[in-house]
Amino acid sequence: MKVAAIQMVSTPDVARNLAAARQLLGQAQDAGAELAVLPEYFCLLGYKDTDKLAISEAYGQGPLQDFLSQCAADFKLWLVGGTIALKSSEAGKVYNSTLVFNPLGQCVARYDKMHLFCFDNGSERYDESRVLMPGKAPVSFDLPSVDGHTWRVGLSICYDLRFPELYRALAMGGADLLLVPSAFTYTTGRVHWEVLLRARAIENLACVLAAAQGGLHENGRRTWGQSMVVDGWGQVIAQQAEGPGVVLADIDHAALAAQRLRLPALDHRLL
Repeated sequence: MKVAAIQMVSTPDVARNLAAARQLLGQAQDAGAELAVLPEYFCLLGYKDTDKLAISEAYGQGPLQDFLSQCAADFKLWLVGGTIALKSSEAGKVYNSTLVFNPLGQCVARYDKMHLFCFDNGSERYDESRVLMPGKAPVSFDLPSVDGHTWRVGLSICYDLRFPELYRALAMGGADLLLVPSAFTYTTGRVHWEVLLRARAIENLACVLAAAQGGLHENGRRTWGQSMVVDGWGQVIAQQAEGPGVVLADIDHAALAAQRLRLPALDHRLL
């Protein structure tokens, strides 16, 4: 199956971001991708955390969800919509949610980010819990590919990457492809990003596709980038350092099954 990780350098302007995302998705379609994944916060990287509240939508309706649905249908893609802000029952807080659309434009899965990023090194400070509500459960979906296999796809978002128990739960639920739309900071990403992605692939004998924000944003924030696809043996098979782009790779279900047969580590689990 040919997959595409979409890398962006999103701005505080939603319209510009959507136009950029659509152009990159068109490139993914032209290259033959069957699945495309947008990065976390693809639609908005604002000047302050609360900016996302103004564009939040009720689940099932809204211009951002319409955009994702239309792109999936227009480009005949399985589209994982990075993240958008979905309304919660608590005033002043939203969910940071990944929505999955099939090639008919139908929403087939929703995952709310479970682990909320918090970091303070004295000069950079982040605390997503100020405006986000955490999700409660892992989510996977089935993707019947033109390669004849049905891929079980596990969803995660950015900071989730530091919590291997989430990915083990997804793998135990049958996931053989793990998705990680992200906006990793430059500070943490340059040291931890690739190591964590490859570790999640190796320990679960699963392919990993990570679509990232990558560059210097208009709000002054710098994200690490390095969107990549990792195979089930932990090898990086495609990547891009910084800047907008489409990272393409072919992942092989039969090869993954053979790796799991040769090294049945998932069957040797004791805890």
